[in-house]
Amino acid sequence: MAVLVTGGAGYIGSHMVLALLDRGEDVVVLDNLSTGFRWAVPEQAKLVVGDMGDMALVGRTIAEHGIQAVAHFAAKIVVPESVSDPLGYYLNNTAKSRNLIEAAVAGGVKHVIFSSTAAVYGEPRTNPVGEDEPKDPVSPYGRSKLMTEWMLADTARAHDLRYVALRYFNVAGADPAGRSGQSTPAATHLIKVAAQTALGQRPQMEVFGTDYPTPDGSCLRDYIQVSDLADAHLVALDHLRRGGESLTLNCGYGRGYSVLEVIEVMKRVSGVDFPVKLSPRRPGDPAAIVAKADRIRAELGWTPKHDDLEGIIAQALAWERRLGERADAA
Repeated sequence: MAVLVTGGAGYIGSHMVLALLDRGEDVVVLDNLSTGFRWAVPEQAKLVVGDMGDMALVGRTIAEHGIQAVAHFAAKIVVPESVSDPLGYYLNNTAKSRNLIEAAVAGGVKHVIFSSTAAVYGEPRTNPVGEDEPKDPVSPYGRSKLMTEWMLADTARAHDLRYVALRYFNVAGADPAGRSGQSTPAATHLIKVAAQTALGQRPQMEVFGTDYPTPDGSCLRDYIQVSDLADAHLVALDHLRRGGESLTLNCGYGRGYSVLEVIEVMKRVSGVDFPVKLSPRRPGDPAAIVAKADRIRAELGWTPKHDDLEGIIAQALAWERRLGERADAA
């Protein structure tokens, strides 16, 4: 019962690979290594270097390794970049996902776990936002992911395939055992950038927008620890293997922190009062988005273990230090 993990050399995908291996699963990683890292794939997993949109390659991989489930993480994820390069995002996140789905159906794959996003909601009318709220993404990134949700739903109606689409809120932190973390040097994740700044790897960090209709004027987000998110994928896979129906579920903790609050916690945990530049808003950023996350608990029995912002930030700092040691040793 091998599982194919697309984007398994990247941030969230590598944590899914670890979670699968930890419980004895047979894992195959498909990654083009454009943003992922070969060293992030454990030796116990098989690595296929290539593009998820290459239907022939995906078909061969499914056949050669007996793939029965796909966990699909591979994607472009930078919201401002999607605004400036919409066609690149629709190609990578939508068109190539369509090819992956077709290859999965042709190869007899029955189960797909899809890495979706809270960006499908756009500017939600209410917070916390539930799965049944209107979908009105304000960026090509969010639209590209919503299109893939639609493709999965339509495919599941027409073929013997079931899926769980997990709408992530803001993913942060690192593997508590220190085996993986957010490793892309130019990543735009707030906690990643704050950790790099605290460690002197950036001269300052920017806050984009302080005039939003939030308590302190900065954007409000729901931060979910990456190992908790990987566990959500595991219980989603178990649900499908038990014969469960297709589902679309939020993944978050149901509580929001502002950008300025996160920065203050990073300063406290790191002990460094690093410089912060206040800048205008970026296009595509909603003011506030927090998960209504009761459905995933009810449907899948998911119970997060790392719902602690200080702990998440400490993990991010520890991982940045490990990356620095890796670079020094190279």
